[in-house]
Amino acid sequence: MQRKIRVLVGKPGLDGHDRGAKVVAAALRDAGMEVIYTGLHQTPEQIVEAALQEDVDVVALSILSGAHMRLFPEVLELMRRRGVGDRLLTGGGIIPPEDVETLAKLGVGRLFGPGSSTQDIARYIREWFVGVHGEDSLAPMPVQPAGAQTDLFEGPMPLPSPSPAPVKPDAHHARAARRTAARRAKQAVKKRAPARTARTAKAVKRAKPAPRTAKRTSKQKPPARAAKPPKRARPKARRPAKRAARRR
Repeated sequence: MQRKIRVLVGKPGLDGHDRGAKVVAAALRDAGMEVIYTGLHQTPEQIVEAALQEDVDVVALSILSGAHMRLFPEVLELMRRRGVGDRLLTGGGIIPPEDVETLAKLGVGRLFGPGSSTQDIARYIREWFVGVHGEDSLAPMPVQPAGAQTDLFEGPMPLPSPSPAPVKPDAHHARAARRTAARRAKQAVKKRAPARTARTAKAVKRAKPAPRTAKRTSKQKPPARAAKPPKRARPKARRPAKRAARRR
């Protein structure tokens, strides 16, 4: 019986960078696999429990925190205890070559580093599934559209689909659109009204003539002015007595 490969993508530990895991999950989904993503900050126990509940064939871990020598053996040990040690445990991250060899001796599958092609990851999982369950048990790969582009990190990229034809609105939507347009027009008028009133008031103020004053005729006498107070005479300064005596 043919079926799709079920893959569990997990992010164990305190690693918070999940962009690569999401890119790989999308690429495996486009390759015809069923992908379950656990999310960030998962413990090994949670990942193994999810693998049991989802009945997956492959457990793929993404580890960029440097804790691969602790998390991979722990997850592998828990899988063997829970009876799913025959499933494939693979993954990727920033892992030195000597650590890759050590983990391979423990029973971990192939590990992929930065810059790996998503097509290589999908091909490796399909080859492992065919080697364990046989070629007849694997569902055929989805047919890619003609001219589809392939990216190193994002896998197959389908051609852009044509934009759908515009749908003619019904009577209800047309009435709602008219009411919305009328409401917006009223709001625009209210916003412009104060400025227009201010400009009109300023123009009226400028155009208002000055008040007329009554003209004075020749018969009318000008109003009497208030008399100024008389100036006080300043007292003459007296000369000293000595100078007066000398002159005499």
